[in-house]
Amino acid sequence: MDTLSYKTKSAKKEEVEKEWFVIDATNQTLGRMGSKIAQILRGKHKPSFTPHVDCGDYVIVINAEKVRLTGNKLDQKVYLRYSGYPGGQKSKTARQILEKHPIRIVEHSVKGMLPKNRLGAAIYRNLFVYEGSEHPHEAQKPQELKLDK
Repeated sequence: MDTLSYKTKSAKKEEVEKEWFVIDATNQTLGRMGSKIAQILRGKHKPSFTPHVDCGDYVIVINAEKVRLTGNKLDQKVYLRYSGYPGGQKSKTARQILEKHPIRIVEHSVKGMLPKNRLGAAIYRNLFVYEGSEHPHEAQKPQELKLDK
């Protein structure tokens, strides 16, 4: 058997075929859901995964306001912001953010699990999060993805 015939194929940006997936966040645990979404966005579920190429799929998350946080995280988990000025650090609990901007909790969770470079920023643009069950991406014919499996 000739071992030289087995060559590692590296995916190119033009060759990658991307799909669209819809994930319903109703009653999903935030961290577990975020890690699965990050894996799909990155493309690690594909056999043609290449670390330096955006070979992941597009992900649409609906019902972001119905995401679940376990334990006392709704009141104890704190999100920090900093304006850049002295004394400009502000904090909010997960409950406060979930009431006003539920989309931000899911986006923050997924963004933290992506690479911190230009590729990570490009991959993050493939994520679309919506509050209700409606989304404007019907033309892309997204497939529903169950994360429970």
